[in-house]
Amino acid sequence: MLALVVIVVCSALGQWQLTRMQEKRAMLDAVEAVLEARVPVPLARAADAGRARDYDWAEGRGHFVDGKPWVLDNQIRDGQAGLRIFRLFVPDDGAPLLVDLGWTPIVDRSARLPAAAIVAGDGLAGETMDLRGLLLPPPSSGLALGPALQEGATFLMTRVDMPAVASAAGVSGLAPRVLRLDPAIALGQARDLDVLPNTLPPEKHLGYAVQWFGLALAALVTALVLSFRTRRR
Repeated sequence: MLALVVIVVCSALGQWQLTRMQEKRAMLDAVEAVLEARVPVPLARAADAGRARDYDWAEGRGHFVDGKPWVLDNQIRDGQAGLRIFRLFVPDDGAPLLVDLGWTPIVDRSARLPAAAIVAGDGLAGETMDLRGLLLPPPSSGLALGPALQEGATFLMTRVDMPAVASAAGVSGLAPRVLRLDPAIALGQARDLDVLPNTLPPEKHLGYAVQWFGLALAALVTALVLSFRTRRR
């Protein structure tokens, strides 16, 4: 009975890993197609709830909101811990949205704050400018434990919770997607168009699936051997 439970659990976990692998491969294929074509859509498309999980290359004109930056904690880049910086941007023809300005290393590990220039606004607020980049869903939140954000010199986020961001910012109609700025734009911090930061690539999921199915097979073989020995006695 125990062996059966182990086989069922391991097989289910292996199948879940295969499903995640397929989902991420489909996501990477969709992003690759968008980046190859780079046919721009208006930034207003970010507010389209029907495309909340999709990807678009977008561009538009607007301005950054004069307020505190939104800082996503525990972001790894090239093996180094850091923070991902977001700011609210209001397009001329659309709803407010979060713009991903890139990654910065942790300067003060006790306060976990980015550089003072970013906290102060980096001269972005109020200036009308043209932006372009990849519209994509916010970073995966993983296990939603504890409050989503904490207000101080910045809004320090453990995950990007759009309703919590909208409430803290006092805005309505916040777009469900964020804009990852084109790295060619001389603005913000270190960034790229990698859509799988801080998460497993498809190959890792395949490796874990093989491990789980291997454990299920080992449990099956062990159960058969023990059953055979018992019958011989």
